[in-house]
Amino acid sequence: MPDASAADSVHPLPSPAAQAERLIELGVHEIAGIPAEDIRAFAGTADRGRDVLLAVHPDRAPASALAPLLLRDGKPGFVVVDMPDVDRFAPTAVEIPDAPLYFVAGPDRGDHLANWSPEEALPALTKDGCTPLVLTEGIHWVLQQPAVLERNLCFMTIGSRLRKANGALDARTPAIWISNGTGRDGRERRNAPKVGWCWWGNRHTWLGFASAAGREGQ
Repeated sequence: MPDASAADSVHPLPSPAAQAERLIELGVHEIAGIPAEDIRAFAGTADRGRDVLLAVHPDRAPASALAPLLLRDGKPGFVVVDMPDVDRFAPTAVEIPDAPLYFVAGPDRGDHLANWSPEEALPALTKDGCTPLVLTEGIHWVLQQPAVLERNLCFMTIGSRLRKANGALDARTPAIWISNGTGRDGRERRNAPKVGWCWWGNRHTWLGFASAAGREGQ
């Protein structure tokens, strides 16, 4: 299995019940059109003692709606301006439960794969019995556990890809990191959580590859 990274470098995830309350506090249930009590009830089905992330299916709560809910240093998250099609990055080569709510087991930041390209990291994760996180799962993770996003220790979510009209996959791959406030981000966004993208074949020393040990729905 992959070396321990986020699971050991930050506190364990809040309980599923606490995660449910966090989503409700942020209004995610309204975005998704799911009654608050349904989220609380689903959280109560989690196996005790397991480190799981409560996630809303991306069809119900897309990345464009979740990203602004991120917060760091008092600054809200945002999607880079050259990714207006962010919600078209769908789960690819990753099976997520066909349910409004589901659990992501054992999320890992993948620090040990920093400076690998997505093209190199995907088969390594698969070999270790893991699957990459999709973008909305990564956003959910940072919403529940902000400390998982650290300078020089951020992550890609290569389980989400954009398939073009000709059937080929777009070379961009989503990632979540911290803005430096440069370029089109704007100075006012320095240190804000940022949803952006990197090329499929490029390497970055400060980006790992977030993965999950499994997913469960009802």
